[in-house]
Amino acid sequence: MNNQPFMTLQQIDEAAQFIRTRTKHHPEVGIILGSGLGALAESLADADIIPFTEIPNLPRSTVPGHAGRMLIGLLEGKPTLVMQGRIHFYEGYSMSQVTFPVRVMQRLGIATLIVTNAAGAINPQYTPGDLMLITDNLNLVGMMGFNPLIGPNLEEFGPRFPDMSQAYDRSLLQLARQAAQQTQTTLWEGVYAGLSGPSFEAPADLRFLRLAGADAVGMSTVPEVIVARHSGMRVLGFSGISNKANLDGDTITTHEEVLEAGDIMAPKLETLLRAVLRGL
Repeated sequence: MNNQPFMTLQQIDEAAQFIRTRTKHHPEVGIILGSGLGALAESLADADIIPFTEIPNLPRSTVPGHAGRMLIGLLEGKPTLVMQGRIHFYEGYSMSQVTFPVRVMQRLGIATLIVTNAAGAINPQYTPGDLMLITDNLNLVGMMGFNPLIGPNLEEFGPRFPDMSQAYDRSLLQLARQAAQQTQTTLWEGVYAGLSGPSFEAPADLRFLRLAGADAVGMSTVPEVIVARHSGMRVLGFSGISNKANLDGDTITTHEEVLEAGDIMAPKLETLLRAVLRGL
């Protein structure tokens, strides 16, 4: 494992250049798929497949439900790069390593990023298998000193102090709402709280997050969004709800449960993402 805390522009460009040699496509959209949601990648047309292990400087994904492959092909006719799995902070990587794939996408010229995740419900109305449109996020890991932009600022990407007032692009949010209406997909809207994991939350954690305004909670996504916005990428995010709110501590949460919920969420998410891409 590479313990270097800050990935350099040279390392990012090495990965981007390698990817260019392995695909005939010039992707315009990037999609990161969360736990149990990797099936969407299989529907890419004319796809070039690159395992994470072959891409220079890219950390390995070690979590079940994350295949660890990059697929580049056509989705609804649009050249799209799909990360079938992601890198997590709890795997022992630095935030710079966790967000490395987003930096590589930026050097490949990708301007739009769609992030997805499996998340636990905090809002009691949510049911496993539901989809939530992320309208904002709580960057709790960043508040504790693990912001992915800590360290040398890469001026080639963006400013030292990027604005996060509209982390999730308003026109893309509206496009997602229209897509849900067109496809008759039930789509909640809410705030995603990003924690470090890997332990699931205690009931007191969830009650605290509920009071803070969060509707769903997970262990990813927020660092990727921050790095994407640093360089001006447009971002759209979806959470697949994997388990009910456990505000009273009466139920046990397992990763197997999360993956099983993915089987329900993945087809709905694919339908929705395809409609969004048609509208881009």
